[in-house]
Amino acid sequence: MNEIKHHLTDALLMGYSAGNLPEAFSLVVATHISMCDECRSRMASFDAVGGELLMDAGTSEMREGSLDAVMAIIAGAAPDPLPSPTRRNFNRTFPEPLQSYVNCDIGDVKWRKIGGGVSQLVLSTSGKATVRLLHIPGGVAVPDHGHRGTELTLVLQGAFSDETDRFNVGDIEVANEDLDHQPVAELGVDCICLAATDAPLKFSGFVPRIAQKFVGI
Repeated sequence: MNEIKHHLTDALLMGYSAGNLPEAFSLVVATHISMCDECRSRMASFDAVGGELLMDAGTSEMREGSLDAVMAIIAGAAPDPLPSPTRRNFNRTFPEPLQSYVNCDIGDVKWRKIGGGVSQLVLSTSGKATVRLLHIPGGVAVPDHGHRGTELTLVLQGAFSDETDRFNVGDIEVANEDLDHQPVAELGVDCICLAATDAPLKFSGFVPRIAQKFVGI
């Protein structure tokens, strides 16, 4: 198994622990945690701190009927549970919880070509943030782009490099408005990534900007 060198930030781990992340980001975080012993350990620490804070929060007086009102809200609009970050089975490209979203083996994924040899599969999640699987053949470059928000990219197979570093299986790149880059998949095994964004990317080239309207990145 490759050594994971690029990890989640504390802010992302705390947001996941508190249930404050969009579902798309939660999926990427949970999938990385399932692959990374270090982040799984840090996650347990944040969960423990959150539990202690709840224990120390004290109690408040409730008006009559408050419990019935809360239970009615829960019954009518219960939020989807966070993806479970159980440890990955490394015999599979798609670990849980990602497997539950893809619902097929890698050879059965219905990829959609988006140009330049790159293909994607958009996964169904709630909220404005989006998440997709990306298939990048070895040696192929993703168009040069910047970011209007945050982009999380987790490597599931192969590897890619950009202006910042090299990212192998299990590594996660956290990109924001300060980063302009052009990821390039390494030769050999095709690169498969799980990528979540909360805003459209800023492509430098004219053709990618036109295509962006149709592929939704």
